[in-house]
Amino acid sequence: MNAATPTASKDAALADDIRLLGRLLGEVIREHEGEDAFALIESIRQLSVASRKLDDEAAHRRLTTLLESLTDEQSVRVARAFSFFSQLANIAEDCHHTRRHRLHRHEGSTPLPASLGGLTAELKSRGLEGHDAAQLMSGVQVSPVLTAHPTEVQRKSILDCQLTIADLLARLSGEHGSNLLPEEREARLTGLRRAITTLWHTRMLRDVKLGVKDEIENALAYFHYTFLRVLPTLQCALEDMLGSPEPLPPVVRMGSWVGGDRDGNPFVTAEMLDHALKRQGEIIFDHYFAEVHALGADLPLSQMLRGGSPALLALAERSPDRSPHREDEPYRRALTGVFARLVATAGTLGLAREHRRALGDADAYGSASEFLADLDVIDASLREHGLALLAEGRLRELRHAVRAFGFQLATLDLRQNSDVHEAVIAELLRVAGVVEDYGALDEAARARLLLNELTSPRLLRSPYCEYSQVTEGELAIFHRAAQAVRMLGPDAIRQAIISKAASVSDLLELAVLLKEAGLVTPGAAPTSRLQIVPLFETIDDLRRAPATMRAWFALPAAMSLVKSLGGAQEIMLGYSDSNKDGGYVTANWELYKAETELVNVFREAGVRLRFFHGRGGTVGRGGGPSFEAILAQPAGAVQGELRLTEQGEVIASKYANAEIGRRNLEALVAATARATLSTHEPRNAPRYAEVMEALSSAAFARYRALVYETPGFVEFFRAITPIREIAELNIGSRPASRKASQRIEDLRAIPWVFSWAQCRIMLPGWYGFGGAVAAWRDAQPDGLALLQEMWAKWRFFQAMLANMDMLLAKTDLAVAARYAELATGQTDAAAIFARIAEERVRTVEALFAITGSDTLLASNPALARSIRNRFPYLDPLNHLQIALIKRHRAGDTAERVKRGIHISINGLAAGLRNSG
Repeated sequence: MNAATPTASKDAALADDIRLLGRLLGEVIREHEGEDAFALIESIRQLSVASRKLDDEAAHRRLTTLLESLTDEQSVRVARAFSFFSQLANIAEDCHHTRRHRLHRHEGSTPLPASLGGLTAELKSRGLEGHDAAQLMSGVQVSPVLTAHPTEVQRKSILDCQLTIADLLARLSGEHGSNLLPEEREARLTGLRRAITTLWHTRMLRDVKLGVKDEIENALAYFHYTFLRVLPTLQCALEDMLGSPEPLPPVVRMGSWVGGDRDGNPFVTAEMLDHALKRQGEIIFDHYFAEVHALGADLPLSQMLRGGSPALLALAERSPDRSPHREDEPYRRALTGVFARLVATAGTLGLAREHRRALGDADAYGSASEFLADLDVIDASLREHGLALLAEGRLRELRHAVRAFGFQLATLDLRQNSDVHEAVIAELLRVAGVVEDYGALDEAARARLLLNELTSPRLLRSPYCEYSQVTEGELAIFHRAAQAVRMLGPDAIRQAIISKAASVSDLLELAVLLKEAGLVTPGAAPTSRLQIVPLFETIDDLRRAPATMRAWFALPAAMSLVKSLGGAQEIMLGYSDSNKDGGYVTANWELYKAETELVNVFREAGVRLRFFHGRGGTVGRGGGPSFEAILAQPAGAVQGELRLTEQGEVIASKYANAEIGRRNLEALVAATARATLSTHEPRNAPRYAEVMEALSSAAFARYRALVYETPGFVEFFRAITPIREIAELNIGSRPASRKASQRIEDLRAIPWVFSWAQCRIMLPGWYGFGGAVAAWRDAQPDGLALLQEMWAKWRFFQAMLANMDMLLAKTDLAVAARYAELATGQTDAAAIFARIAEERVRTVEALFAITGSDTLLASNPALARSIRNRFPYLDPLNHLQIALIKRHRAGDTAERVKRGIHISINGLAAGLRNSG
């Protein structure tokens, strides 16, 4: 493509930015590591570019030989250089996307569908304007839930450096870059050079393994980066676009698992839950302190010049501020009183409040709604006295912040595995003398017994008995949760999630445990303060989910619990374990089927359904573009409310930058509203379902045959991927496996997917589809037209294939073949790798036949270009990783060898972005 084409022209600025950042990184390396180090890295870069872009086999051999000959010290230096270049390329791409987005806005282009502007245009086209549009959006609420997962490999120090570089690059090459004076441009270039120097001298890896407290701080950083500012401004923008005269309920409410998710993580204790809640409180109170203080400076309005409402004057009169200098400034005095009450509230909640002193004593707020009521008094007074313009600024955003964040900042979920709940219940029942062996009871007997306990006011736990550490720990969590709900309100902790839920007794066990802490009130019609959320994860669990929920709703006690929570029941769907269990095609289809059937079950029961999607970063764990994923849900599956996890390195790519974060949140809101309005499946949906059932059955058989039935596959996987080395990384507090075993079943889905991404196979995101399509077409010789129709008319099929397309584009079997050489001494390794390679060929052929494309990512040229440009800089990391793994596994225990491996893992994760 020549430079005159529009695509080349619009991407020229991106190429310039990448060259600039690469040049500055090279200058830093030359200055601080020496000319020899720079020359070595540059030689590797040139050989990699020649090998990849020019398909130069000689260059490829020289590159491999050179990388294998590096000393340990050189290996670490080279790994750092290419890892940092991948990070700088990410920054340049993000900057370019923002620049293009703003340019489109300036030029008055049609708003993108995944934006608030696109949403309001869509509502208008449907005849929904004014009150009707506001009424629809008042029922829309999206909850991104931040999780602590070990593919978030970046240290906060590194992330902060990256944000500095991004800001400087935007100011250098953004809208006003062309108007910079020569000395201003030079100053910003110097700033970039300084920031990259800092990045180069900042340790990339953690010296010690992350603890839960570290994970809490990492998650909270994104509130500073994005959420505290963006959620209120997004809410204001939505109301303005809709022309709503009254504030709408928050369309985005944040959630978190960090400090409450103890499934397989013994380090999440009651103390950690308490710490997470306190840190969340400190973050939001610090924000409120700063905003109320700033509001006081914004509103030095004199009563002599502009009066105040009686309610405002009364609020001012209750303030401890008695300074004669502010006697005629009722707004300032009122805000001083609000500040004093916030300080008192923080003290009541036991929150640290450095440098925040009130002018006098005041009563603590009983709830965030009381704080909001005081702000509403100030707002109403300003509007009554012709000062609505002043009410529309900081005050309006603060009021929306209080609605969105309350005193808790984010709703903190509890999560535990059903096996743990069962063990705790069994011990409580045994020690209480109710039943000696609860585990020996069948499902019906368990349900009867648990229902009896749910209606009884008697507690099972006795202060006079001793219990195991597990039981004491679980009960302590629930008691701390009950305390948080009493102190902070119902939004502090709203969900208790049951991993691996498979039966009604799993839900009843949690209900009884909640009763022990006072979170469920017993009786013939029990009530609950927490939503009991079953998480259906495996293929079998998904298939049983509709029957499980139908049986749950058939219990009067269960329906009483549901009604006590507003008539809604939340269901969580697990994308990670279903994929590891059944493969990409079957996991997608079983999730879709389960949702469809659950919609009918809930409709029959008269219960409002809220889905919680446990989506990971990569396609193999439910990842991919959120906008398309939400619209691909079956009709009726999105009923205004939607929760979804944000995991791994995707959190940083989506929410470290406020402007990018705003666009991602707008996409979630726009998709949820659109999906709520979508009530019809395609006309030919029953036939499409028959085809998907056949494809799923064939893909499932192929996937299971490879992963679970092929002798030597486990050894092959552990040999050719860096799974052992990933387990050693200090990137998460959670163990890599649920149990101390080598079985795939016990391995967590996150390291499973992450490992395949590192060796560039991406198997969990595509394996089985090609063979399934080939088998179906053999049985249906004229079936291609139907598959093409499904691609054209069915959003589910479109999203599934589009995500697979992306992962196939990131797959590189030439690189993967080098990893296969790590399976030394395994006679069946070559045959297993050949099966994988053959299936990729079949899958690409099937994809092209259905979509009509002849290249991967033909419909997404920007992403195709991004991947194509990255590969020459990822290849050295892969080859270096292989060389170092060989040394390490051969017995070289040098610290630099280990560090080089871990840096390469970090760099590849950054370069591939949604890899875990």
